[in-house]
Amino acid sequence: MKTNRFNAYRIMWVLVLYDLPTDTKTNRRAMQKFRKVLLKDGFNLFQFSMYIRHCPSRENAAVHIKRVKSHLPKYGKVAVMTITDKQFGSMEIFHATIKKDPPPTCQQLELF
Repeated sequence: MKTNRFNAYRIMWVLVLYDLPTDTKTNRRAMQKFRKVLLKDGFNLFQFSMYIRHCPSRENAAVHIKRVKSHLPKYGKVAVMTITDKQFGSMEIFHATIKKDPPPTCQQLELF
């Protein structure tokens, strides 16, 4: 039986969710450093404090999870989760139904 190497059940998504303290300058710096590590490793912002990364296999996902674990901040909570591409594809995403109007523009005062 031949299996397709790239199918919806083999391709993985790695989700990193975090809740890190920002009450001190040191904690804010640690949070920003962790965020930059995620971006450098190819993660993309999905929602506030949630980053996702597409991985072609479980083995590749394990490599990226190991990298995340090696850069965990000292304080706060970090959750790492993997889901298949098939599960990711069945996600329902909703956007606000009421759009906010842009803030009013200021009138520019002209001086001669």
